[in-house]
Amino acid sequence: MRMSSGTLLVSGLLVSGLLLSASPFAHEVEVSNYQFKPAELHIRAGETVTWVNREKRVSHSVIFLGSGTESERFFPDERWSRKFDAPGRYPYTCGPHPEMLGVIVVTD
Repeated sequence: MRMSSGTLLVSGLLVSGLLLSASPFAHEVEVSNYQFKPAELHIRAGETVTWVNREKRVSHSVIFLGSGTESERFFPDERWSRKFDAPGRYPYTCGPHPEMLGVIVVTD
């Protein structure tokens, strides 16, 4: 079977997209029912975590305890990401809902 260069390009893009979406370097925390899921996430240094708001009407933020660094508020179906370069424990809460707790554990 002979393929045109356009077919090969499309096939290459599809394969690249699948490889990117399966990247072990990106992690997701779901924010729903006033909880971070998972509440504790273990990653390696240099990886990125994305928080996704799955609530219907509520905004959230991520505040890292100790540093006071806070994300912008993100609304339903919005995302916020942070890359973690240094090993350590990064406990966090939600600005408007301090009862929500989570931790990112970063290893070498």
